[in-house]
Amino acid sequence: MTTEEYGKAYQKGFNLTVRFLVSRGLSYDAALDTAQAAWAKGWERREQLRDPNLVLTWTNSIALNIHRTFLRREPQTQTLPELQAPPRMNVAAIDVKRILNECKPNDRVVLEGHYIEGYKVQEIARQHGWSETAVRIRLLRARRSVERRLSRPKHARLRSLAEKTKKALAGALEVSALESAKVA
Repeated sequence: MTTEEYGKAYQKGFNLTVRFLVSRGLSYDAALDTAQAAWAKGWERREQLRDPNLVLTWTNSIALNIHRTFLRREPQTQTLPELQAPPRMNVAAIDVKRILNECKPNDRVVLEGHYIEGYKVQEIARQHGWSETAVRIRLLRARRSVERRLSRPKHARLRSLAEKTKKALAGALEVSALESAKVA
């Protein structure tokens, strides 16, 4: 096939190749680019064309192969919408409940009133008949107490409990030994 024959085939067949690609699902812009690439590749390899009457079919198959190669190489990504799903468990509420359960009753009242319900020191004092200074001091001490409990590792608590248990058992054993000595 000569260059003039290929040029004439290009002028007649380019729009047909674009329509062919659009019918295969490509957008018009993508079909234009792919058809141009197919006709350029056909130009480079026109000596491989055996039957000049099949130049349009040959170029369309080149275009389809270019499109398939593009699809294989391009990762199929799909943007997923952001779904706002509330947590099933409110972990913060569980922690707050645990902390408040460990507090003294008056400390609990002050902490709940100030931090959870949002009352000011003056309002808490007025509700409970306390002075503002007493509420501020109780709030300060309650915060420090909670902070100490939270910063203390669990093992230290267990060791402390074990030591108290040992002392209690040792005391109970001494008392029972003294009572058995008196009986004997």
